Amino acid sequence: YLQRLRDEVHRYAIGAHRTKRAKAITASPLDEVPGIGPARKKALLLHFGTARAVRSASLEDLQMAPGVSAAVAQTVYDFYHGGG
Repeated sequence: YLQRLRDEVHRYAIGAHRTKRAKAITASPLDEVPGIGPARKKALLLHFGTARAVRSASLEDLQMAPGVSAAVAQTVYDFYHGGG
Protein backbone atom coordinates (compact mmCIF):
# COMPACT_ATOMS: atom_id res chain seq x y z
CA TYR A 1 0.00 0.00 0.00
CA LEU A 2 2.76 2.48 0.89
CA GLN A 3 4.55 1.84 -2.39
CA ARG A 4 1.38 2.62 -4.41
CA LEU A 5 0.83 5.75 -2.35
CA ARG A 6 4.42 6.87 -2.96
CA ASP A 7 4.11 6.18 -6.69
CA GLU A 8 0.90 8.23 -6.90
CA VAL A 9 2.49 11.17 -5.06
CA HIS A 10 5.48 11.06 -7.41
CA ARG A 11 3.23 10.94 -10.47
CA TYR A 12 1.30 13.97 -9.24
CA ALA A 13 4.45 15.95 -8.40
CA ILE A 14 6.12 15.18 -11.72
CA GLY A 15 2.99 16.22 -13.64
CA ALA A 16 2.76 19.50 -11.72
CA HIS A 17 6.45 20.20 -12.34
CA ARG A 18 6.11 19.52 -16.08
CA THR A 19 3.14 21.88 -16.30
CA LYS A 20 5.00 24.62 -14.47
CA ARG A 21 8.09 24.18 -16.64
CA ALA A 22 6.07 24.25 -19.87
CA LYS A 23 4.36 27.48 -18.80
CA ALA A 24 7.74 29.07 -17.95
CA ILE A 25 9.16 28.15 -21.34
CA THR A 26 6.37 29.93 -23.20
CA ALA A 27 6.60 33.05 -21.01
CA SER A 28 8.60 35.92 -22.44
CA PRO A 29 9.59 39.44 -21.42
CA LEU A 30 7.70 40.56 -24.54
CA ASP A 31 4.46 39.61 -22.77
CA GLU A 32 4.80 42.76 -20.64
CA VAL A 33 4.94 45.15 -23.61
CA PRO A 34 1.54 46.78 -24.22
CA GLY A 35 0.13 46.17 -27.69
CA ILE A 36 2.16 43.02 -28.31
CA GLY A 37 -0.04 39.99 -28.78
CA PRO A 38 0.90 36.42 -29.64
CA ALA A 39 1.24 37.09 -33.38
CA ARG A 40 3.54 40.11 -33.06
CA LYS A 41 5.50 38.40 -30.28
CA LYS A 42 6.09 35.44 -32.59
CA ALA A 43 7.03 37.72 -35.50
CA LEU A 44 9.54 39.63 -33.35
CA LEU A 45 11.08 36.46 -31.95
CA LEU A 46 11.37 34.90 -35.42
CA HIS A 47 12.99 38.06 -36.79
CA PHE A 48 15.40 38.75 -33.92
CA GLY A 49 15.85 35.29 -32.43
CA THR A 50 15.63 36.19 -28.73
CA ALA A 51 13.78 38.62 -26.48
CA ARG A 52 17.15 40.08 -25.49
CA ALA A 53 17.87 40.91 -29.14
CA VAL A 54 14.46 42.60 -29.41
CA ARG A 55 15.25 44.65 -26.31
CA SER A 56 18.60 45.85 -27.64
CA ALA A 57 17.34 46.51 -31.19
CA SER A 58 17.28 50.02 -32.57
CA LEU A 59 14.05 51.69 -33.60
CA GLU A 60 14.96 51.24 -37.27
CA ASP A 61 15.59 47.51 -36.78
CA LEU A 62 12.24 47.10 -35.01
CA GLN A 63 10.46 48.84 -37.90
CA MET A 64 12.02 46.42 -40.40
CA ALA A 65 10.56 43.37 -38.64
CA PRO A 66 7.66 41.83 -40.58
CA GLY A 67 4.23 42.48 -39.11
CA VAL A 68 5.44 45.40 -36.99
CA SER A 69 4.17 48.86 -37.84
CA ALA A 70 6.05 52.07 -37.06
CA ALA A 71 3.71 52.76 -34.13
CA VAL A 72 4.23 49.29 -32.62
CA ALA A 73 7.99 49.56 -33.13
CA GLN A 74 7.93 52.90 -31.30
CA THR A 75 5.92 51.36 -28.45
CA VAL A 76 8.38 48.47 -28.05
CA TYR A 77 11.39 50.79 -28.26
CA ASP A 78 9.91 53.20 -25.71
CA PHE A 79 9.03 50.35 -23.36
CA TYR A 80 12.62 49.13 -23.22
CA HIS A 81 14.43 52.44 -23.48
CA GLY A 82 12.26 54.60 -21.23
CA GLY A 83 11.17 56.97 -23.98
CA GLY A 84 8.28 59.29 -24.08
